[in-house]
Amino acid sequence: MPALVRSPRFSAIALLTAAVLGLLVANSPLGRGLEHVLHVHAPWGAVGLDLSVAHWISDGLLAVFFLLVAIELKHELVAGELSNPKTAVIPAIAAIGGVVVPAGIYLAVTTGTAYGHGWPIPTATDIAFALGVLAVFGRGLPSTLRVFLLALAVLDDLIAIVIIAVVFAHDTDFLALGGAVVVLVLFWLLGKALRPGRTGQAWFIAGMVLLGLVTWWLVYHSGVHATIAGVALGLVLPRRPGHTLHEHVEPWSNAVVLPVFAFASAAVVIPAVGIGQLSPTFWAVVVALPVGKVLGITLFGAVATRVFRAPGRSTLSFWSIVTVGVLGGIGFTVSLLMNELAFAHNEEVLDEGVLAVLVGSGIAIVASAVVVSARARQYRARHELSEAEATE
Repeated sequence: MPALVRSPRFSAIALLTAAVLGLLVANSPLGRGLEHVLHVHAPWGAVGLDLSVAHWISDGLLAVFFLLVAIELKHELVAGELSNPKTAVIPAIAAIGGVVVPAGIYLAVTTGTAYGHGWPIPTATDIAFALGVLAVFGRGLPSTLRVFLLALAVLDDLIAIVIIAVVFAHDTDFLALGGAVVVLVLFWLLGKALRPGRTGQAWFIAGMVLLGLVTWWLVYHSGVHATIAGVALGLVLPRRPGHTLHEHVEPWSNAVVLPVFAFASAAVVIPAVGIGQLSPTFWAVVVALPVGKVLGITLFGAVATRVFRAPGRSTLSFWSIVTVGVLGGIGFTVSLLMNELAFAHNEEVLDEGVLAVLVGSGIAIVASAVVVSARARQYRARHELSEAEATE
């Protein structure tokens, strides 16, 4: 695939376009047909996979996205910005703030209701979307800001993975989970045996694909959300084959996996109710995503920068941290998944949650475009002034 498909800009535009199309189609005369297609069940019940098309997208297709997230996370932890604890501590604390504060706002708004278990929804940052907005509007900004955002978003994804694995696990089958661990070990061993130019490479790769599918099947039946299988596979995959896999699969994730998920998740009918009749979940998410994220990331990040500042190590300014915080309010992909997991058995609130994620993320996108553009103009003007002074 062309390099364009790998770019953060393409990913952000594709995600937004797919979500808007899903919402428009669901509220058009084609809506009933789309709903029927998403609820069609594939005839694979014989192997314990009686899933609808919608579930195949969220449980199966999205596992590919989490596989890539895990590969990137491993790279950052082993050889990237997060490999040095002194460098990682500030974005780590900022990421914690970006989870704790939105969750607290959500719980405060929904206190006394039956919707409190939806608190994970506004805790996620969409790394692809945030980097895309930064790429579109941030021309001239220093690379340190992008690195900080990337580190924070990767850590945010790690926290989201833990939440999905722990909070949304149900009726855990430890036998199936243990089987998944055994198969993962075999997958890791085959990965270690891969060598460039080694004969029989195709058989090793075919074996790893088969073991990966078996891992996903076992995790699905264990009661842990099936996307965690993608995370586990990405973390145990050795770095060299992991890098190769990421290079080959990332364009397909950007062009197919994420847009299809966004389209299917956003395909909800807008409730025909007044604003005052919307559930507390709607308002909690709409406020917690754009407001809670920027408050949490900014406050925790600013304090961490002051406490862990070291001579000779560059740190972001307060307003640069604010900029990252505004970008962090773009929840989108993982927030939509969290909403689906939290309110799977309450269709009305589920639909309102989807709309809330779209509205909250939309507010964050607009705010990010304004803030990032303003910061970029300041940096470009400062750079031009420095160049002019240097030539005098």
